[in-house]
Formats: sequence, C-alpha cells, structure tokens
Amino acid sequence: MSVDLESLTGIRSGKRSYYKEFVRSDERLHSTLRSMESISQAVVRTVEGPRGLLDEVTRAAQQHLDADWAMLVIADHEFPGARPRCIVVTRQQEATIDEEEFPPGAARELMAIRGGAVPGNRARCVRAPMRLEDRVVGMLSVRHRLASDPEGADLAVLQILANQAAVSLHTSEQFQSGLALHRQAQRLNAETEVQRRDLSERTAALRAAERQLLVAEQRELVEAERHRIARELHDTVTQQVLSVGMSLEIARGEAADLGADGDDLQQQLVSARDLAGRAVEQLRQAIYSLYQPNSDRVRSLEELLDSLVTQYRSGLAVRLRVSGAQVELPEPARHELTRAAGEALFNAAMHSHGTRATVHLRRRPDELILTIDDDGDGDPADLRRRLKVTATAPCDGRHRGLINMAERITRLGGTMSVRRARIGGVSVRFHLPLPAMTVNDLTDPDPTDVALAHTTLTDTIDVPKDS
Repeated sequence: MSVDLESLTGIRSGKRSYYKEFVRSDERLHSTLRSMESISQAVVRTVEGPRGLLDEVTRAAQQHLDADWAMLVIADHEFPGARPRCIVVTRQQEATIDEEEFPPGAARELMAIRGGAVPGNRARCVRAPMRLEDRVVGMLSVRHRLASDPEGADLAVLQILANQAAVSLHTSEQFQSGLALHRQAQRLNAETEVQRRDLSERTAALRAAERQLLVAEQRELVEAERHRIARELHDTVTQQVLSVGMSLEIARGEAADLGADGDDLQQQLVSARDLAGRAVEQLRQAIYSLYQPNSDRVRSLEELLDSLVTQYRSGLAVRLRVSGAQVELPEPARHELTRAAGEALFNAAMHSHGTRATVHLRRRPDELILTIDDDGDGDPADLRRRLKVTATAPCDGRHRGLINMAERITRLGGTMSVRRARIGGVSVRFHLPLPAMTVNDLTDPDPTDVALAHTTLTDTIDVPKDS
C-alpha cells in the first residue's frame, strides 16, 4: 500500500525543495506554539491591569511575525478606564506608549486606524480586529518582514491574540472595578465600624448622663430641702434658743439679787443657760452640715474649699486662691479646716455685711496657712475681745462662731488670729503646722488654752506680704 507523503507531512513532495518547506513549516509551527504560550501569559496577567496585558499581547504579535513593529490600539469609546490606549513594540523589543516616539510607519498606521481603517493585509501591514460581543473594541496591527503575505495560520494567531486581548481587557476592567468596589466596601465597612463604636460610646455616655441627671435632680431636691431646713433653723430655732439664753441670763441676774435664798436658783439658771449655749452650738453645726453638699467620694481640702466658696457666691463675691504644692491631710483635718472657713464666711455674710471675700490657702512643706478676708464692717479688736471673753466666761450664747473656729484649729494643734484685712474688713487666719494631727489625736481643748492662744493678738492693719 502506497503512502502519500504529502498527507503525512503536509508538504508537497513534487518539489525538490520539500525539505526546506518542511523546515519552514516546522519553524512556523514552533512560532505558533510560542505565540500560544504568550497568549496564556497574557491571560494570567489580567489582574495586573491593562498595561501588562497590552504589553504581553503586542510582544507576542511582534515575535510571531518577526515584525518591524507591532501596535495595539483601543477604540476611543471602549474601556474608558484602560491605560494606555495605545502601545507599540519595536523589533528591538522596546515598548513605548508615547506617540511622539513611535516609528514613522507606526505613527501613520495609528492615524489610519483612528481614521477608520478596516482590518486586512496591506503594504506589509496586517490588521486584526479586537472583537468583543460582536463589536470591534480595538485593533492589533503588525508590520511584518516576511517575503510573502502571512499564511492563514499566522492570521489566525494574530486574530486569537487580538480577541484574547479584548476578552482580557474586559476581564481586567471587571476585575479592577470589582477590586475598587471591594476596597470601597472595606473603607465603608471600616467607617461604619468607627461610627458604630462612636454611636455605642455616645449611647453609653447618654445613658450615663441620664443616670447622672436623674441623680442630680434627686440630689438637687435633697439639697433644696436641706437648705430650707437650714434656713428655718437659723431664722427661727436658733434665734429662739438665743433668746432663751438671754432670758436665762437676765433671770440669773435677778436671782443674784435674792442673796443666799437665790443661790440654788442661780445655779439652775446657769446650767440652763449653758445648755442653751450648747444647743446653739449644735444648731450652728447642724446648719453648717446641712449647707454642705453630699459627695460619694473623699475630697481634698482644695475641693472642699471650692465647694464651700460656691455655696456662698450667691450672696457674697468669694474668690478662692491656692498656692504651693499639694500636701496630704487626714480627713478630720480637712473637714475641720473647711468648717472653720465656713464659720468665717458665714460671719462675713451674715454679721459683717460684707460684699466680697477672699479665701487663700497657702501650702508649704511644714505648714498650712488658710486666710479668709472680707470687706465688711467687722472690728478685729472687738472680735478678739469677745473671743477671749466667750472662751473664759460664756454669757448669752452669742459669738460662739469665733470660739468654734478657735477650738477646731486648736484641736488640730494650730492657732487662729484675727486682724484687719487689706480690703477693709476682717482677716481670719488659721495656721496649721504639718504633719497635722490624726483623728485619734483630736481632743476637746481647754477653754483657757483657747483664750490664752489669742491673748497676744494686737489690732493692726499690717498683713504679712504673703497673705
């Protein structure tokens, strides 16, 4: 059985040069395979974006036909986000996207394509349309160096490259669009998470504020009632008890006129008078306590003084000054100093007819100095005299505020002085050595010690420079 050589090799055997044709056919086959490999490489570069894709396809076309140059052009109305729009690869495998650097023939070909040139083979220039869904989306043009026109297999390879470029561009565009949407979704998700956390924090803050507002309203009601009770005690009960003490003192004087027969009665009246005086003192302490705001935490002396000053600002222009580094004080000392300052401010507001006052706390490593100055009409000399008289021989229960202040400071191991203030009224100064006594050290002082602690005071308008 004879075998047709042409059917086995694809080469006509009638020519003597059939071997050359075989070699040439083999070379074209290998070239086609290389082009197919380039196409596969182009496919996997879709995710890199249009530039890498266009570069790979154009190089494959140039190498397949050993061309002077290969050009890939995207139609103006297609793939608006693709960049570059045109790329040329020369024989030296140099790729360029700058139209001014295109070879002369490539520049003319670009103008022809943009002018509506149709696909085909003309003047060694082969054009393969890039088709996508039955529309032309670009053109692949190659200026070949073959001795004759490219064969059908070569044109098929170019068409495959062109179509693959169109599909890959579409895929790349979809991928880039999806990637952009994914990034936008991630950004929006991050923003949403931030807003969620912010909303959660604001909701928690709002709920906390609502709870605080409810507590504040309740405390405001309680504070208003406490202040009302304090005013009632001061304006009615205290005045009535003071009147009782004065009446008892008058009765004691009348009992003294009875001589020996009135001694027992006089002793009873003195006891009753002293009880009335202690009742007034307890009332004053109750009034002061009622005026103090409630607090759920231990506060420093500065905070206690600031709260105290705030209470009196409605009827007295009070300013608080603090100097020096903060020092630690036991709680009894903080409260005793605050109550003593409260007595001084109470006297300035209620008895001295003052309009303004200054509370100055000076903190030093070994001592505390607390000064309360007012611009009222109080007389320091008269106050010192009354302080000594009240401390040694209490009479009618009045002016106990002075002795209360002195007793509080004396219990802490400090001293009190009364003198003329720079702003015209009375200056009450508490001097407390440090470290201050603790709660276990606090004892009731002897009234004689309190009086002796102030016997050396002199009435002067000179005030130390640091006051």
